Amino acid sequence: MEKTMDKAIITVVGKDTVGIIAKVCTYLAENGVNVLDISQTIVSGYFNMMMIVDMAGAKKAFADISEEMEQLGGQIGVAIKCQREEIFEKMHRI
Repeated sequence: MEKTMDKAIITVVGKDTVGIIAKVCTYLAENGVNVLDISQTIVSGYFNMMMIVDMAGAKKAFADISEEMEQLGGQIGVAIKCQREEIFEKMHRI
């Protein structure tokens, strides 16, 4: 039986500091979320990262992970948004 993927898009934006990627990825790993793709840039001291993740093995509900990621962003000084892939695609289809 083939395992299905439950993809989500995570964006992280804010002033660059040490450990942003480590803290976000540690949270995801501890909660059973697999990173499929990641892209990050730093422009004039501002950090921008976009991740595609598979939440099929997540230990918590999508809403809980999304809320906790937002809280984590507040703790580390960045804005973190988590959206289901299908919502992200529909928003950007226009």
